[in-house]
Amino acid sequence: MEIDDYIVATDAHLVELASGGDQQAFEYLFTRYHEALTRLFEQRLGDKAMASDLLQETFIKVYLHLDKYSSNYTFGQWIYAIARNTLVDHLRRKVDDISIDEKFRAPQATTPTPEESVIINQSRNHFYTALEELSEEYRQIIEMRFLEEYSYEEMAEKLGKPINTIKTQIRRARAAVCKFIIDKE
Repeated sequence: MEIDDYIVATDAHLVELASGGDQQAFEYLFTRYHEALTRLFEQRLGDKAMASDLLQETFIKVYLHLDKYSSNYTFGQWIYAIARNTLVDHLRRKVDDISIDEKFRAPQATTPTPEESVIINQSRNHFYTALEELSEEYRQIIEMRFLEEYSYEEMAEKLGKPINTIKTQIRRARAAVCKFIIDKE
């Protein structure tokens, strides 16, 4: 697979590749989620070193249990559940070492910072602007697959096209969206 293909691949596709032994696919999954998970751990613990340890522990669990991932959930939901459980396990192990004051301290906010909100909104705006630039056919394909979450089979049936044609059009449409966004930045 080319680098561009990894960049635009869905999480589910990267999981499929990583489960088959593709290390680069797993690295891209790590790249997509490590910052958010690190931030989660740092916000809850206030300790960068421990956050790094828990991040490593989380991704080891993810790597070891990729074969148990179910597409009934998004990969993001699955990895956040593993991260949350890793954090809970850590906190349970540490509960005896925490002073009474620390036990009742209010957790830090989990909502995005104003800067993160701006970045999220900018990314969303870039995506929707790119979507408007696509041909009607590609726009429909992207909306069905990623916004309405149709399966390949459902799309093929609804559009009356072979599944391989749908997959090819999705790949081309994703590449066009990525190219548009990269060109605008």
